Amino acid sequence: MAQPKTAWDHHPEPLAVASAPVPEYGSGSLADLLPTLAAGLGVPDMSATITELTPADRNCVFLIDGLGWEQLRAHPEDAPFMTSLLATSRGGTGRPLTAGYPATTATSLASVGTGLPPGAHGLPGYTVRNPDTGELMNQLRWQPWTPPRPWQPYPTVFQLAHAAGVHAAQVSSPTFENTPLTKVALSGGKFLGRLSGEDRVGLAAEQLAAGDRSLVYTYFAEVDGAGHRFGVDSDAWRGQLMYADRLVQRLAEQLPPRSALYVTADHGMIDVAFDEQHRIDFDEDWELSAGVALLGGEGRARHVYAVPGAANDVLTCWREVLGEQFWVASRDEAIAAGWFGPQIDERVYGRIGDVVAAARDDVLLIASEREPKESAMVGNHGSMTPAEQLVPLLEVRS
Repeated sequence: MAQPKTAWDHHPEPLAVASAPVPEYGSGSLADLLPTLAAGLGVPDMSATITELTPADRNCVFLIDGLGWEQLRAHPEDAPFMTSLLATSRGGTGRPLTAGYPATTATSLASVGTGLPPGAHGLPGYTVRNPDTGELMNQLRWQPWTPPRPWQPYPTVFQLAHAAGVHAAQVSSPTFENTPLTKVALSGGKFLGRLSGEDRVGLAAEQLAAGDRSLVYTYFAEVDGAGHRFGVDSDAWRGQLMYADRLVQRLAEQLPPRSALYVTADHGMIDVAFDEQHRIDFDEDWELSAGVALLGGEGRARHVYAVPGAANDVLTCWREVLGEQFWVASRDEAIAAGWFGPQIDERVYGRIGDVVAAARDDVLLIASEREPKESAMVGNHGSMTPAEQLVPLLEVRS
């Protein structure tokens, strides 16, 4: 992968940057899961970097949006089946993966589907600057419209598996079938849309059985939605977790022979209190906004784009104001520390903020005027804390 044209700053990293827990790219991140499964299916140029996974002829990944490792372990009574898979005595892996930075849906789904870290696939945040237009682009909603293929040019693992003769399929909500995010991150083989969770898991089992070698993906979003609206540990969140647990069990019971089911997630979540101590409002803070042209990312994982010539001043100010609550790095420091992966494609370099700020305390940097809906969420994610970064990898085999 190409290196950025701009030279990295090789000065020693600030302590705050060096202390950030970098995702386990190349051995235990979401980006390593599908390549490991595809390698076991004989797909060329795939590497099995999650070494403890045993190859299976038929593989299904069930991704539960928003279900972090810590949240699952904290609610055994609400998810008895998935909790039983935490124990290695049942033959499961029962281990966490790291989501990658930032721990957010668009970034993580691209990492899952392409098998690449964010610095390569190029979706390094919830909203990032498009260097060609200077506008903020929302990579989850794909607004404003941006041609998908130049934005993420790599083939997905599903496309590579399909080309190698593996039966590849995605079973998800029909609303996702033609979205740009699906096209660049999760396409390849068949897309089958079903509205209900029960229909999806039943169809996923059928798709597993449809090939001698199969790679199937299915998805459940509602745990994440309940967490954002009501918070982790709310009654609504617990109810969705219970439902997701039943879906996992149902799919496990329908697995055809020679199959492996892997349950994972795109990120965890943390609740943030609604007070000025825990929610710092960028739109009302003249110090933080000075010299800032665009504020990207999300409340716990910010990309900060400075006006020309102001990047160093913005970095200094953000460290002084937020340094005890956030890991605050320059673009080059964050890249050199490996936040976005071991390498950064040249086209991705300018999408990363001049300043990158990742929350390490239970705080949020909101923008009440420009991001009113996001600023009102109870549950949040994005950073590198264990509650957000660790996601489950659970295994069932038939």
